[in-house]
Amino acid sequence: QVQLVESGGGLVQAGDSLRLSCAASGLMFSNYAVGWFRQAPGKERELVAAISKGGSGTYYGHSVQGRFTISRDNAKNTVYLRLNSLQPEDTAVYYCAAVRGSNTYYPKYDYWGQGTQVTVSS
Repeated sequence: QVQLVESGGGLVQAGDSLRLSCAASGLMFSNYAVGWFRQAPGKERELVAAISKGGSGTYYGHSVQGRFTISRDNAKNTVYLRLNSLQPEDTAVYYCAAVRGSNTYYPKYDYWGQGTQVTVSS
């Protein structure tokens, strides 16, 4: 049974940082590209960052480029998302998702976590 479990969310002030983790089990993690998505109330879900199976390829959404950093440790079956210079508009539920393949990101992901809430106060 495949599981993705996010952690690390919380309530922070504008300008603060967080590190989210996505721990995977039940799959050969090193064969999977991983994406971090977020969804704010009343808004569509958006891809904020993605990383290829080996970690050499990364992608960032325009709104987070230069502030967020995605990385992975395949030995620990974990992908991380470092969120710096957080702003109130970053408030959302953050989800990680995995898909088997060699590309950095995909239009569709096969496995999803339950999400972790990030709230940024001004």
